Amino acid sequence: MSRILRFVAPIAAALLIPLAAPAAAAPPGSEVMALLGEISGRSTISGQHNREPNSDPAKWTRTVRDITGETPGLWGGDFLFSSDDVNHRGTMVDEAIRQWQAGSLVALTWHVCPPTVGSTCGWDSGGILGSLNDGQWSELLRDGSSLNQAWKNRLNEVVPHLRRLRDAGVEVLWRPLHEMNEGWSWWGGRGAQTRQLYQLTHEHLAGQGLSNLIWVWNVKDVDMGGIGGYWPGASYVDVASLDVWVKQTPSQSDYDAMLNVAGGKPIALAEVGRVPSPDVLAAQPRWAWFMTWAEWLVDPAYNDNASVQRTYWDGRVLNRGELDLGGGGGDNLARNRPVYASSQESTTLNAANAVDGDTGTRWSSTYADQQWLYVDLGANRTVTGVTLRWEAAYAAMYQIQVSTDGTTWTTVHNDYAGNGGTDVITLGSRTARYVKMYAWQRGTPYGYSLWEMEVR
Repeated sequence: MSRILRFVAPIAAALLIPLAAPAAAAPPGSEVMALLGEISGRSTISGQHNREPNSDPAKWTRTVRDITGETPGLWGGDFLFSSDDVNHRGTMVDEAIRQWQAGSLVALTWHVCPPTVGSTCGWDSGGILGSLNDGQWSELLRDGSSLNQAWKNRLNEVVPHLRRLRDAGVEVLWRPLHEMNEGWSWWGGRGAQTRQLYQLTHEHLAGQGLSNLIWVWNVKDVDMGGIGGYWPGASYVDVASLDVWVKQTPSQSDYDAMLNVAGGKPIALAEVGRVPSPDVLAAQPRWAWFMTWAEWLVDPAYNDNASVQRTYWDGRVLNRGELDLGGGGGDNLARNRPVYASSQESTTLNAANAVDGDTGTRWSSTYADQQWLYVDLGANRTVTGVTLRWEAAYAAMYQIQVSTDGTTWTTVHNDYAGNGGTDVITLGSRTARYVKMYAWQRGTPYGYSLWEMEVR
């Protein structure tokens, strides 16, 4: 039983349109907020960010697994700004759904292009690192202006993705306009104006039916005495978070400043380069999670494998499989059960990978049409559905079959137009000990490849 399951420059005020504070930020009955409250002061959730490329949105999470044998309890992604990454936002959202269903928290940020340019831009003074002049800031914050509408249109670009996550049941730790107290980005370092842009952003997205967003307010470890000037109000924030880049390790004074501004709300280390040590987490026990930033995980100036292992293996750190959340926990009847396949592409792409609960490992068959994979549940069970999480090599035609003896099989689902991604299949109520995926037509020149086959 898991540890957590055991205890289950300012502008004139006349130019501004006042924003009414929302009654609440987090979704009612949020299981994520309940979890964060449960672990407060006792445990910290491990996390890993996965930035570019969005075409491979679990790259650094897999690296954590390679180093520690553990999968982080939090997966981080980014909507990003370059044309290739924007075009792969759907791929990133696919991964976010997989991570949630496998039992990880999902954290999203957005390095967003300014509303003065197009939907894609560069990491330069014409894009993310640019700035708006005083007049542009005034217009941006004036309701109904062209720049104000351009900003709302920019936000609307990710609304379909956030709704898709909502419809999949994914609660998102949503961290827009991050590091708002420093001026490296076009949105940051403007005091009251940056704060008001955060409020405007909250108001607009709240009107889009996005009931799955948990709002994560964020500052960087600079001028910590002034962070109160960026606080938008308690009703706009669910979690207060800090990015630690200047000091590498959060100082006690920074920890105290975050507790003070949060006013009892959870606090988190939203970005770190150095994985916090067990000693730091013990001395600063209220950090709800930490999220290591992409390739800094393997930068020798910040981390080595032994230090990363010490933290991930520490008793107060919660990894995937130790959170009663999303699709994780004990609902997957196939997890770590005996599994058999018609073939495997290599010894490292074996059948066991398809039932290990890790969406960073996979089974792959040889390059032939007729292939199968089945799992032994150990005894007759009531089976209500199967989820297939395809890698790029998917089945264009396949069946789900069940059996009580491993000899006589009954087909309970046919798919004659498979297109990969994640197939969530509802079966009603079936009695079965064995559950098989039988495929007879490939969707690619390769074989068949599954990250996971889950049975519920």
